[in-house]
Amino acid sequence: MESIVPLIIQLVSGAVGGNIAGALMKNSSLGVALNSIAGIVGGGVGGQILQALLGAGASGGGMDVGSIISSIAGGGVGGGLLMAIIGIIKKATAQK
Repeated sequence: MESIVPLIIQLVSGAVGGNIAGALMKNSSLGVALNSIAGIVGGGVGGQILQALLGAGASGGGMDVGSIISSIAGGGVGGGLLMAIIGIIKKATAQK
């Protein structure tokens, strides 16, 4: 059960990050629902990549402050980044 909590934090942070990126990039926003979905996917992937790079998973996935902040940061950045990429691609293909 302890190993799923960081993933849940990453997914929620990803949804928030996707919606923040959508609000900042109004011309590339996908709408609240799609911003959230892209953010959730990006948050899960981004959070896992950050944990692998920082080695946070090697410590047993404990729920210390560092791992929680790492999950929030990785999820939020990953979610915002994936939403921005998808939004830019969607905008570029719509203009053709």
